[in-house]
Amino acid sequence: MSYTINRTITGATLEDVDTRTRSALSDHGFGVLTEIDVQSTLKKKIGAEIDGYRILGACNPNMAHEALQVEPQVGAMLPCNVILREVDDGVEVSAIDPVASMQAIDNDDLKHVAGQVRDMLSQVVNEV
Repeated sequence: MSYTINRTITGATLEDVDTRTRSALSDHGFGVLTEIDVQSTLKKKIGAEIDGYRILGACNPNMAHEALQVEPQVGAMLPCNVILREVDDGVEVSAIDPVASMQAIDNDDLKHVAGQVRDMLSQVVNEV
């Protein structure tokens, strides 16, 4: 089972895909709580040169609340990360598959919520 939902946007810039991703997330009730510029961080911390790479920590408050109600410790696995990374022919968008990431938790109610969030993130990725 893949642990991410992926799509490559050909001929696009990281900035353009970032804007489109944030818009699609917002359209589906997600906000971006955190942002990590991995390219800049690795350059600053260890001098590594990598292509553009960002991690957006996305959260849908309604779904997060529902998940926390059925499994209080699930907060250790939140928010849902979406990565944007430059590849040879454009920018790849990858969102975590919550169903895959929650497999270690034996809670059928949580699995149901994870399935709903996976569907929402699949729509987001397809709309970018």
